[in-house]
Amino acid sequence: MNETEQHSVQADLVAVLVAVTAGQPRILTTRAGVTLPAGPFTSNHRSLQVSLRAWVEKQTHHPLGFVEQLYTFADRDRSQELGVRAISISYLALTCELDDNGHAQPGWQDWYRYFPWEDWRSGAPEVIDGQIAPVLRHWCESASDSVAAYERQQRAALTFGLDGHEWNEELVLQRYELLFEAGLVQEAWRDGVSAPEGAVLVGTAMSNDHRRILATGIARLRAKIKYRPVVFELMPDEFSLLQLQQTVEALAGRGLHKQNFRRLIEQQALVEETGQMTATGAGRPAKLFRFRRNVMLERAIAGNKLPLARSH
Repeated sequence: MNETEQHSVQADLVAVLVAVTAGQPRILTTRAGVTLPAGPFTSNHRSLQVSLRAWVEKQTHHPLGFVEQLYTFADRDRSQELGVRAISISYLALTCELDDNGHAQPGWQDWYRYFPWEDWRSGAPEVIDGQIAPVLRHWCESASDSVAAYERQQRAALTFGLDGHEWNEELVLQRYELLFEAGLVQEAWRDGVSAPEGAVLVGTAMSNDHRRILATGIARLRAKIKYRPVVFELMPDEFSLLQLQQTVEALAGRGLHKQNFRRLIEQQALVEETGQMTATGAGRPAKLFRFRRNVMLERAIAGNKLPLARSH
């Protein structure tokens, strides 16, 4: 690598910061929702995580809880700036959207704003049959030959649950990359990918490859909640089992079977009763629970499994 190329490399840290508020999965954004919190790695910090925490808290005035490295993105065409080779080291972090006084902080967005096809809590989203599937079928048929057309058709069917295939909630990144390749997201048009006939942009675009990074974070979290009790990082100190179920459903984008969910939570002894009840409202008061903190250590070794089975 010559000296000019060395000066054209830019390394950034990008945070996928997740909360669940009122049963909706939320992500912290900057610049009116078009970017994830991001900043340069500085050599005065002893580690990448320390650097990440420092600038995220400076930008957002928001402390981070659970943090896990996601992936390093180093594609040559990542940056929109000419002559700049951008490398992003991304992290997934879990926290609460509301501050200590219960007030919402600026910059939080519903993550289904960016991925409307990922929310299956009430069944298949209309955007799939109404906008995505027809254009994908046309894209498959427009392939250069029959072999390529068949490969495209298989990818579309497997990733989007078409033609009798089961929906796999973990294939978030694969779905986004397929839509990118097919020219169905604005980032693809911005990068010169030709749009197929009848294409309509789906989901809100983000700068650079931040929506791709977000897709990676969602996929990681959807997989992780099945074998680690990280969902409790997103819960208040006391919660009902319905609130816990709604939080898992919000992240997974799928409805869960109520009895199966509660049975498995009880079998694994993940929670304990507080002796308190929810405030009386429109429905019956519900028991309040708290997470058994010692379970975090136990499950870190043994793992846990949440019942991500369809409720419809």
